[in-house]
Amino acid sequence: MPSSPIPRDTVVDALVDRLRDDVLGGRYPPGSYLPPERDLAAGYAVTRTSLKHAIVRLAQAGLLETRHGVGTRVRDYERLGGPELLPMLVSTVGTAWMAEIFEVRREVGAQVAAKAAIHATAEQRARLRELAARVRNAAGADEAQLAECEVHRVIAAATGNRVYGFMVNALLNAYLAVREGFTHAFADPVAAADRLAPLVDALCDGDAARAREAAGAYFTETESVMRGTR
Repeated sequence: MPSSPIPRDTVVDALVDRLRDDVLGGRYPPGSYLPPERDLAAGYAVTRTSLKHAIVRLAQAGLLETRHGVGTRVRDYERLGGPELLPMLVSTVGTAWMAEIFEVRREVGAQVAAKAAIHATAEQRARLRELAARVRNAAGADEAQLAECEVHRVIAAATGNRVYGFMVNALLNAYLAVREGFTHAFADPVAAADRLAPLVDALCDGDAARAREAAGAYFTETESVMRGTR
């Protein structure tokens, strides 16, 4: 059982984080039942009420399921879970998931960019230009990184397909959960803007084929920079 008590001032939030880490870290593997609530609450040095609140939140996230009279079981989240779990997995298990996230980012990103080039409104094209300029003129890496993230949200919205928007949001949320580890890729905002420029230009020109190619090149290059393989 866990050995260190959780601070009372953030008890439910901290308990959610601790229990989530124990589930995703393998202490309670998929298919297993959590210990009885009385024992689990004692192990975390919290009340059963706080424990119940934490369990409800993790059940809503898709990690746990509670059956009355039986107990709380860890779901087979890799088989049954959705993309909303990605931020939890990345922040808990580490960057092992990032290679797969980067792969999906490249493949989905290219399709999203091609569709956005066709369907983007004049307002969305202007917004992309504005955000590209914000990346270039950013005062530092943090500002440039967040502006670049917003570029991808606008591109997803420009497809006119809300499902693409949800997919991009899921990938961005996973990335943002560990974004401090990739801020170095935006240490030179001008260089970051130069990498982004061909993609924004193709989108604003309405050239789907060029946007697809530029997106693939952009995601490949930025992955190399972020992971230090370039």
